[in-house]
Amino acid sequence: MNETRSSGLRAAVTAILPVRGTSERVPGKNRRPLAGRPLFHHILATLRRVPAIGTVVVNSDDPALLDAAKAAFPGIVTLRRPPALSAPETSMNAVLRDTVDRLAQDGADGGLLLQTHATNPFLTAGTITAALAAFRDAAPAYDSLFTVTRRQVRLWDGGGQPINHDPARLLPTQDLPPVFEENSCLYLFTAASLRAHGTRIGARPLLFETPALESLDIDDPADFALAEALAAHPARPV
Repeated sequence: MNETRSSGLRAAVTAILPVRGTSERVPGKNRRPLAGRPLFHHILATLRRVPAIGTVVVNSDDPALLDAAKAAFPGIVTLRRPPALSAPETSMNAVLRDTVDRLAQDGADGGLLLQTHATNPFLTAGTITAALAAFRDAAPAYDSLFTVTRRQVRLWDGGGQPINHDPARLLPTQDLPPVFEENSCLYLFTAASLRAHGTRIGARPLLFETPALESLDIDDPADFALAEALAAHPARPV
């Protein structure tokens, strides 16, 4: 196991950042420059600014990326992903279970766990802190939290049938019942919940809305172009 340990490993909040070395839609995406530095640096810098986070763990199948992460952010924990969990189709839940099991060897699985992605470079420390506060205030009614984007739009299924509206009654979209899109910006859970359900989203999840600009997820070349434009815009989240 390739890892760097820090004295903060037993802190209340452990942040986990899975970062693959390759990308099918955007080659080299996670190391591609955005606003003058590699994409994955943005979220790592943000995590380091959250006071409640004592340990940041980077999990990757790419040893060069892990070395680059350690050089840029001394004190983080790095874990080399096993080959069996390095395929593109591998479930993130499987990666998280493996990560948590390995952290448990250091007694680091008893607190709150946070997972985010390198592809969410505009998520702010303030929003992360607010999500942590919301989850702690709502406990123990909820066993996990995930971030969402509110949508009030007319949705249709593949068969041309309306999902959330009546075409005969064209209500203004702001009057439609909201639906919530899982935007993958942030997940909060415990090792106990992850092991009990096998997933980062437990049986009683709390939905936490994130601001639209912070919720941009880079999945394809068009998303990267939008991210570059936003990074250069005065309205960029900070």
